[in-house]
Amino acid sequence: MDYRPLIEQWQDGDLDRWAQLLPEQLETGLSHKRYGDLARWMDVLNSLPDIVPDQITLDSARVGASCNQPLPSSALESLTQQLMGLHPWRKGPFDLFGVHIDTEWRSDWKWDRLGSGIDSLQSRRVLDVGCGSGYHCWRMAGDGAREVIGIDPTPLFVVQFWALQKYLQQTNVWLLPAGIEQMPDKLNAFDTAFSMGVLYHRRSPMDHLRELRDCLRPGGQLVLETLVIDGKLGDTLVPEGRYARMGNVWFLPSCDTLASWLKKTGFVEPRLVDVGLTSIEEQRSTDWMTFHSLANFLDPQDSSKSIEGHPAPRRAVFTARVPGTWKPLDN
Repeated sequence: MDYRPLIEQWQDGDLDRWAQLLPEQLETGLSHKRYGDLARWMDVLNSLPDIVPDQITLDSARVGASCNQPLPSSALESLTQQLMGLHPWRKGPFDLFGVHIDTEWRSDWKWDRLGSGIDSLQSRRVLDVGCGSGYHCWRMAGDGAREVIGIDPTPLFVVQFWALQKYLQQTNVWLLPAGIEQMPDKLNAFDTAFSMGVLYHRRSPMDHLRELRDCLRPGGQLVLETLVIDGKLGDTLVPEGRYARMGNVWFLPSCDTLASWLKKTGFVEPRLVDVGLTSIEEQRSTDWMTFHSLANFLDPQDSSKSIEGHPAPRRAVFTARVPGTWKPLDN
């Protein structure tokens, strides 16, 4: 996991302040003392076979790499077992040389729902907050993004990213072991910022929205996906205990309430792109994520409710902009 090229690339530019912080962030975010399983995950990463792909696919449901000639069955089985050593795989799917990593989430469905509802990513610098192992980062690159920076504080996801990057080989896509609160203040350096599945985990949603705003250049676009409830302006669910068996869910606003939050925190032109219930076909247990999933988090007698009696997970996608006129980055 060599981040030196990224640090050198950012030095003396508009991301220089972050470049100065990165060495310490990397040491903290990938600390073997702090994360006891990291050594095991690194052993898996370092043992992956050297396979040179003939094709790399970033613009279809299964992000992946392939060879013109199929791998022998013994090699496929070995690669499968090694990648299984990085269980659980949450976001995907991926396909590496015929090994289908069938992740818990059909993240391609979420990507498809964005559709034409967001600005073109062509030649843009993009930030993906809470990106998991980076599935959407590669889809962003596949849609023409100039540079994609994913951030996620979970070290397993970082190792999974590098396992995939070994074969996907995208020098303009990076994943950093950090949260948005560790980014320098008021960077104003990204053309598009994605926050998908993060807002409801934040104790202060307003702070998260302000942090996202301050990452963006004038006229830049926010793409926000989060849990919501049916309701009118001002309605918000604040679960007293767990929500769908998650203990770190704080605020679920109505769509009108979320639009007002976006305006309150300095965004303009908030727009609802998509809203709908999450299905057990989109989020489910698989061989690559064998723990409980959405079907276990719903009331077995009434799937319109969570196991605690709250409304079942409903997700909305919003876009909004930072005030100002967006201009392409200089080459």
